[in-house]
Amino acid sequence: MGKFPEADKEIHNIWICMRCKARNKRGVEKCRKCGSKYLRPKNKEIKGKKA
Repeated sequence: MGKFPEADKEIHNIWICMRCKARNKRGVEKCRKCGSKYLRPKNKEIKGKKA
């Protein structure tokens, strides 16, 4: 989670195309850029480096 809850709320509404990595709105059936149906929700947590 980030510092701002408003920003976190908007991030949860984004879907990422697994084929071309384009950002798409929530609720779409296919990618706006390449037309692929393979979409995933944007990761909610930022992965950090392992020390």
